[in-house]
Amino acid sequence: MILPRIGIACSARSAFSKTPPNLVSLLNTTSKKHNLAAQHRSFFCQRQLQNPNQKRYVGKRLLHGNQPGVGPKEDPNSGGVGRGPVSWVNLGLIGVASAAAVAYYRIQRERRIEEAMGKIVTSESGGWSPDPKLWKPRQYYQTEDGRWFPETDPFGASGKPAIGAPWTLVDLKGNLVSEQTFAGKFTLLYFGFARCPDICPSEMQKVAQVMDTMKEKFPEVAANVQPIFVSIDPGRDSIDALLSYEKDFHPSYAFLTGTPQMVASMAKSYRVYVSRADETEDGDYLVDHSIVLYFHDDKGEMVDVFTQSMKPTDILDRIVGFAQSFEKKKKLDAQN
Repeated sequence: MILPRIGIACSARSAFSKTPPNLVSLLNTTSKKHNLAAQHRSFFCQRQLQNPNQKRYVGKRLLHGNQPGVGPKEDPNSGGVGRGPVSWVNLGLIGVASAAAVAYYRIQRERRIEEAMGKIVTSESGGWSPDPKLWKPRQYYQTEDGRWFPETDPFGASGKPAIGAPWTLVDLKGNLVSEQTFAGKFTLLYFGFARCPDICPSEMQKVAQVMDTMKEKFPEVAANVQPIFVSIDPGRDSIDALLSYEKDFHPSYAFLTGTPQMVASMAKSYRVYVSRADETEDGDYLVDHSIVLYFHDDKGEMVDVFTQSMKPTDILDRIVGFAQSFEKKKKLDAQN
């Protein structure tokens, strides 16, 4: 009974120990491929290591693998890190091109300036203006050698703005006055209104400071300067209102008002901005307006403007400078 059992067990073990023929062939094929890959890799390493300059490259390739984007990108024949899209040569070429462009621009600019300076300016009709509606004709004078030059004025190369026109208003005595009333004096004109809370009083105090300093240091100039206050609110600034208002300001001021048509016509000729603002239910309001001082010569022609940002000392220097130049020119004309 024992022998049959042993024979059965041996037969079963032998049956399970046998490998199917198709599996054996598969394992043999895989083993051969693995051996060929190993032989190829070994041959590649031996061949690369024969060159001492490429040991570093081979070591890094074996460390990081051949996957794209992994490890340092080096050229095996160069022995170092490869160059990127930006190199010193490219930067040098860009610098040379930029320097050439800048030099060309400067040369062209100097050439245009030389051409402009070489042109001769003449004046046979008494002046020139780029736009007669906005700018008065620019006056020129001729030197002894026959060249023409523009007269110096504070308005730049374009000439004097076409600001101002003949006007008629009413003084505090009820008399009609015009620009001819102040002929022979330099006038300093300001547009404002009596109920202005801060800006108008501030500007008028500035003019008062200019007049006091001028009277102290340049009395001959101060005697020929006339400050004028023109109301842009004729509906409320009557003669009586201005008589009460003038008590708080410099005694040299001349206060003027008029009908709404008179004031509107003068304000338009001087391009003064006027607009009602902050009007209340009971009819009270403020007036937004331009904040400019207009300076005129003895003939009523505007020769300079002074803005709100200017200091009293700056205004004084401009007025005194013009007055002194005016007197010198007047004496030269009298001698000729």
